[in-house]
Amino acid sequence: MADVNRGNRPLSPHLQVYRPQLTSVTSILTRVTGNALLVAALLIVWWLLSAATSETYFATANAVLTSWFGDLVFLLSCWALWYHTLAGVRHMIWDNALMLEIDKAETLGWLVVIGSVLLTVFTVVVV
Repeated sequence: MADVNRGNRPLSPHLQVYRPQLTSVTSILTRVTGNALLVAALLIVWWLLSAATSETYFATANAVLTSWFGDLVFLLSCWALWYHTLAGVRHMIWDNALMLEIDKAETLGWLVVIGSVLLTVFTVVVV
């Protein structure tokens, strides 16, 4: 029979004993950015529906999306789009059983993070 007296040991790796790694953080961030992009897409749909509804409703939606809040949401959405795209490329590389060693996987993680920031800055400045 299994030992039911576990003492003071944690049942699973808790935050006190587990140090998050770059690859786990970037994996979680990939999921977060994917969901955040859905919110930005819903805002765009709201803006388009308001344009089809009435002039006053469009003025309200347009005021929200062109305010500082809208600018911030779409700047972060631009970063999330680049991040999510680069993370997808990283996973395609891993799906081909390439760069799975710890040092190479961490290098890919940093490339995703730094590349997404640089591509966001490039997009905002050029476009």
